[in-house]
Amino acid sequence: MEFEVNGARRAVDVDDDPTAVEVVRDRLGLTGTKLVCAGGVCGACTIQVDGEPRVSCLTPAVVLAGRRVTTAEGLADHPMARAFAGEDALQCGYCTPGFVVEAAAFFERWRATHGRTRPGREQIADALAGHLCRCGAYEGIFRAVAAACAGDYDTAPTDGEATPAVPRAEAPEKTAGSARYTTDLRPDGLLEGVIIRSPHAHAHVRSLAAGDLPLVPLLPPDGVVRYVGQPVAAVAAPDRASARAAAARVTVDYEVLPAALDARQARAGEGPLVYEDKAARKRAPGSGESPQLVPARWRGNLRGPSAMSKRPATAVRRITEARSRNPERVVEGVFTTAAQTHTPLEPHACLAQWVDGTLHLEVSTQSIKRTAELAAERFGLPVEQVVARAVHVGGGFGCKMGLTSDVVAAVELARLHGAPVRVVLDRDEELTDGGYRPGTRIRLAMVADASGDLSALAMDADTDGGVSVGGSVAALARFMYGKAPRRLRDFDTLTHRPPGAPFRGPGGPTMCWALEQAVDEMAHRLGQDPIALRRRWDGNPKRHALYDWAAALPVWSGPRGGTGRFRRGVGVAAANWLYFLDPVTEVELTVEDGIVVARCAVQDMGTGSRTVLRRAVAEALGVPEGRVRAEVGMSDAVHGPTSGGSRTTPSIVPAALDAAARLRDALGGGDIAARLDAAHGVRVTGRRPRDRRGFVTPFALGGIAIGRGFTGSVQVAEVEVDTRLGRIRPLRVWSGIAAGRIHEDRLARSQCEGAVVQGIGYALYEERRTDPATGRVLTENLEDYRIPGIGDTPEITVHFHQEGFEHVPGGGVGLGEISTLPTAACLANAVHDATGWRPHDMPIRPDRLLEGLAT
Repeated sequence: MEFEVNGARRAVDVDDDPTAVEVVRDRLGLTGTKLVCAGGVCGACTIQVDGEPRVSCLTPAVVLAGRRVTTAEGLADHPMARAFAGEDALQCGYCTPGFVVEAAAFFERWRATHGRTRPGREQIADALAGHLCRCGAYEGIFRAVAAACAGDYDTAPTDGEATPAVPRAEAPEKTAGSARYTTDLRPDGLLEGVIIRSPHAHAHVRSLAAGDLPLVPLLPPDGVVRYVGQPVAAVAAPDRASARAAAARVTVDYEVLPAALDARQARAGEGPLVYEDKAARKRAPGSGESPQLVPARWRGNLRGPSAMSKRPATAVRRITEARSRNPERVVEGVFTTAAQTHTPLEPHACLAQWVDGTLHLEVSTQSIKRTAELAAERFGLPVEQVVARAVHVGGGFGCKMGLTSDVVAAVELARLHGAPVRVVLDRDEELTDGGYRPGTRIRLAMVADASGDLSALAMDADTDGGVSVGGSVAALARFMYGKAPRRLRDFDTLTHRPPGAPFRGPGGPTMCWALEQAVDEMAHRLGQDPIALRRRWDGNPKRHALYDWAAALPVWSGPRGGTGRFRRGVGVAAANWLYFLDPVTEVELTVEDGIVVARCAVQDMGTGSRTVLRRAVAEALGVPEGRVRAEVGMSDAVHGPTSGGSRTTPSIVPAALDAAARLRDALGGGDIAARLDAAHGVRVTGRRPRDRRGFVTPFALGGIAIGRGFTGSVQVAEVEVDTRLGRIRPLRVWSGIAAGRIHEDRLARSQCEGAVVQGIGYALYEERRTDPATGRVLTENLEDYRIPGIGDTPEITVHFHQEGFEHVPGGGVGLGEISTLPTAACLANAVHDATGWRPHDMPIRPDRLLEGLAT
């Protein structure tokens, strides 16, 4: 079959009836076309056929015969691609080529009928409704499409003309589809690996039989599988179809065991045991961010409580007395949250190969350095004989940390076959075993005293993370609203379901869902303004500035409510988060041919660490950004932080500043730019200095130290509630963030905007479901597991309060997690404001809202 691709004639063999995405990606090497959902839901694989957008995962390749095909690579110089880069309409960039292809087609249609007028949000959302961005970079996409259509990016730089600076260093690669992710790499001799997974929730594997077929076992030491989808073994073949066929020939002899699938039984400590003894319990994966669990006792399938209480007996006494004497000042309730799946658009993926005894890994990870260290430990190698790379990472949000099953399978298969092996999870595998924020059941009681101050708080949080442990929801309530006595207890309910994983502020959005609604309810009980009550209870001066900002918003004092079908409400919620850092982070600067090359074993999963590092060095040296190049994503560089716990920026910026000072000294000071051409080979290493007044923790644990001070967030949301259909439409969100100095304003705003979008998904749409009889995950595709699209995105305004972290070198800390914590609670409070009904169960589905309004 012949057809035209990006202006060139191509011929391919389609006798095996491939899809268009297989031909474009695998046979033509145009990997800007991404395969994500394989169901026509996400838009990442979009191509143009004779100028019309098509999802190539559902398009038979034979349809392309004699047609004109355009991919993202063919649109690299299109105004839309330039606009996406110039307006920072991306984060991880994995979905970006598909957006650009669709938006370029819309651009042509719009310009043909409207000229250089600027389309509105509704027209743009309608045009891009078939595309998903898990990072939530929709606000930038709105700006980019409008700007391109209006002609702001019509003119490309001419020869000799300086290319306008883009907010994100790697943006041109991502918009043009030339950025290579782990899923895009295809070395000579590559084999594709497939993981064989358990169909049973609980079973003992007696044996594996594969005949002459080479396979590697992936079972735990006791040979017991504890959830549907748990890795059992892995095989490899020259292509994915052959690997799947080989996997189907493997015979696994299971002794099926009784399974614990009822969380209510688990909360009572009943049901078949998930972990039979201490040795098995020690292997339980963690669903929280802490590298070490707080000790807690086990009672059957119930672990806990682990407690972070303050004067708990006093808290319980005050609550008990208030129930009988002053019930009007007692707020109580049971709040539940569904599990929220990470589902980064680039799935877990690893390409492994052994070269002269050295293990080389190309891996989609948030922890390139830690992955290399763990691989060295797991496979018995000196750490210098493991080299891991993650130049581009297509999102993570907490689930891509450590030695995940794709890495282990790829390494073992590569050693077995003596060839490079790549293991990439399918979307159903990603949604089953890729990680999720555990569901919870929270029992809360709150009391205010006669003067309206917080008198006592009790919170018991049951975390349902399947076979994982380490829930820390209630513990986080220790750090909000003063020093009133409080009993805070966390429990893990163990079931034979897949393990949870840390997800962007682990426990934080869940805790806020309950606490911030209770505070809101207390304000109503006391007849006080919800912002004023929070400001009174909250002693944090950084959040005081945010409360003042929020109270001054016109929407806060504007009209709301109503009695018709459509009602508007405005809600507020607040949050704080610990300041984390990696205190042993280093940055190496080397002068190479007049360019300062900054290297650090940190990764960029869309958070902008590459750009932050580059600009921090350029500013500190006083040289143009073009004289600095940042190289990240390589484990053999100097030590860099894991991208988790909002620790990346507060770790690398101070180290970069120290490195720049050392280079300036090495070059004799003065005009550094003038000295670089003669300084080839000069190399210095900067280290992350201690904060003024030191840290809270005396040493790092698992690469984390706790710094002094809390970040803060106050969010205000306006919603419209359709009381007939039960739909909630977020209209606008104002997000106030206190995280000190903002090093990259545009990138920081994008992070905060995306955090709000993920919070909207948590509040309204996302609900991981499993079969109660078998434990199988039912929401195993992006049709059944719904994440927010561009049409679900309200107008988002971000406000930064940049004071309060002057003791930190560089003046700023992380904001990726604090910016999502209050969103769900904020929306719930807005729904209550609109309707008078208080949502206790999340997501706030239409059926729940209608049932609540009817009672």
